[in-house]
Amino acid sequence: MHSEDLTLCAGTMMGASFEAHIRAAMAGGFRRISLYTSEYQAARDSGLGDADMKRMLDDAGLVIADLDPLLNWVPSASLASGATEEGKRFFGATEADFYAMADALGARSINVALFVAERIEVGVLADAFGALCDRAADRDLLVHLEYLPWTQIPNLRSALDIVDRADRANGGLMVDTWHHFRSGGVADDLLGVDGSRVIAIQLNDAPSQPAANLIDETLHHRLLPGQGDSGVVEVLRALKATGCQAPIGVEVFSDELSRLAPEELGRRCGDSARAVLASAGL
Repeated sequence: MHSEDLTLCAGTMMGASFEAHIRAAMAGGFRRISLYTSEYQAARDSGLGDADMKRMLDDAGLVIADLDPLLNWVPSASLASGATEEGKRFFGATEADFYAMADALGARSINVALFVAERIEVGVLADAFGALCDRAADRDLLVHLEYLPWTQIPNLRSALDIVDRADRANGGLMVDTWHHFRSGGVADDLLGVDGSRVIAIQLNDAPSQPAANLIDETLHHRLLPGQGDSGVVEVLRALKATGCQAPIGVEVFSDELSRLAPEELGRRCGDSARAVLASAGL
C-alpha cells in the first residue's frame, strides 16, 4: 500500500483504447494498469501484436497488475440472466484466455467474481477457487476473489469464507471500496481480517444513498475516491492496521469521467487517490 505504486484499472478506462489507457496512466503517475480481455482483444483487432503492446508498456514504464474479471471459473455454472452485454462478453472469456494474456504481457494476478444463474454450494465454490489457484500458481499468478453486493458472494464475510476454505497461498481477496460500502460494510469489518489475505485493493467512492439500480450505478456513476461518503480513508487506515501490503488500484466507472481526455482523466484519478492515501497516512 503505497502512493507511488498505483494501478489505473481497466474499469476506469471502459471503452478506451490500449494506447489511451497507457497515456492516462502516464499522465496520472501510475506505475501499473489492469487489463480486460476485451481491451486486449480490441488492441489486437486494431493491428497491435503482443510484442507491440509489451513494447508500449515498457516504454511507458508500466506493468500489468491484474487481469480482470474472470467470471467463468466455476464448472457447469451459467451466467445470470441480469448480465449486461459487457458481462456476457466477460463470461465468454475463458481461463485459457487469461493465461494467454499473462504469457504475452506479464501480470501479477487474476481477479475473479461470481455472477451466475444458479445458487452454488459454498463448498463447491471453495473447491473451484482452490483449483483455479493451483492452476494459476503454475504460472506464478495470484488469484483474488471480489465480492459484489447483488451476487451470491455479496460481502466481505462470504468472500473470506470461500478464500479460507480454499486455503491457497496464492489466493486471497480483492477489496473494492464501492462494493464494500454498498454491501453494508464498514471500515472496522476489515480489522478482523488477516492483512495477508487482502491481495488487491480498488479505490472509488459513492454517495450515502444508493441508486435504485446498483448495477447501473456501479457501471456508470461511481465517484473518485474522496468525493463520496463511503469512508475510503477509514478503510485504508483499517487495512494498514492489519498489515496489508496489497497494491492499490483506482477503479471509477463513470460516464462523466469517460468524456474527459485520457490525460486529464489519469491526472484526476492519480491526484484523488494520492489525496486519500495521504489522509490515511500512507
